[in-house]
Amino acid sequence: MTTRNDFPAVDILLQDTRLDKGLKIIGEKVLSSERLTPEEGLLLFEKGELGFLGALANLVRVRMHGDKTYFNRNFHIEPTNVCVFTCKFCSYSRLYKNREEGWELSIDEMMDIVKKYDGQPVTEVHIVGGVHPKMNLDFFCELLSKIRDHRPDLHLKGFTAVELDYMFRKAKLTVDEGMRKLHEAGLQSMPGGGAEIFHPDVRVQISHDKVDAEGWLAIHKAAHKLGMHTNATMLYGHVENYWHRVDHMERLRSLQDETHGFNTFIPLKFRNKDNEMSHVPESSIIEDLKLYAVARLYMDNFPHLKAYWPMLGRNTAQLTLSFGVNDLDGTIDDTTKIYSMAGSEEQTPSMNTAQLAMLIRQAGRRPVERDTVYNEIKDYTEVEFTAEELAS
Repeated sequence: MTTRNDFPAVDILLQDTRLDKGLKIIGEKVLSSERLTPEEGLLLFEKGELGFLGALANLVRVRMHGDKTYFNRNFHIEPTNVCVFTCKFCSYSRLYKNREEGWELSIDEMMDIVKKYDGQPVTEVHIVGGVHPKMNLDFFCELLSKIRDHRPDLHLKGFTAVELDYMFRKAKLTVDEGMRKLHEAGLQSMPGGGAEIFHPDVRVQISHDKVDAEGWLAIHKAAHKLGMHTNATMLYGHVENYWHRVDHMERLRSLQDETHGFNTFIPLKFRNKDNEMSHVPESSIIEDLKLYAVARLYMDNFPHLKAYWPMLGRNTAQLTLSFGVNDLDGTIDDTTKIYSMAGSEEQTPSMNTAQLAMLIRQAGRRPVERDTVYNEIKDYTEVEFTAEELAS
């Protein structure tokens, strides 16, 4: 159990007579584990200096998780990048009329991907892609059932609320009915994609034609009611203002108060390569780290804060571990193109377990392999790796 005395650096910061009065009040609240208001969240963005935010966020991170940093062994299946929607920030999708420029995997082709990992200690398959008009609810229920039958130990995480909203509407099912059908077919949890920025003033500018905030939240709520865990994301660093970010986090925090079904909050950095928002400059590393720190301070009921290392790059991902982050996602195995096509730092996003564990250890943290719902599998703090493992 940590106490105020365990964080002398924070006390020193709060005693600085130059510190803004509002920030001092926030610091005292964080030390006392009190919830921040939306106004205080906004103040952190507007006036919080990086060192101040990092010290407070690290305090919360250590209080919740000590030095543990989680990762899992997973691989991705992206059924298609053909999509009916036209999100301006997306570098990944191709419209149905231009589908020859993209890919469309059959169930057999996706099963071949799963079978490549037979005998390997992966714990999760992550299924997410474009919204294809011909890949309907029954198609994906069949895929889930086949994966479950082939490898029942593999956790099936799949489908953003954007994909599900389209599937359910096309199948003429309610959200509850559609979620129940997928759950019965084998779906065990959901990623957090498609949240972008909830506020309609921003959403209409960047993704006007897909499910709105209320629809996204309703789908995750339905999953939580079935006992499924889900994640939540926020796409930041484009046309939004700070208060839009706070509004987004507040809506997530409120639903979490109600359902307790979210595992992880994942800020996703906007990348401007080859999309309709290429004229929008990307956020700086300082702004990235500020965002992670404020998220850790504000999202007090989210157990975990994840930095998606393929998007940020390995060096920046290491830095986030001092700004509230306690999860670096998984080994990925170069099976996702969503961010590499948008100009992410990692164009071939693959690390083996040894490399990811060493990345965490070099940042002074303890690498702990987890499963999808954060059951601990193995602590790699003292594991010795061979030169071949680190180089492969």
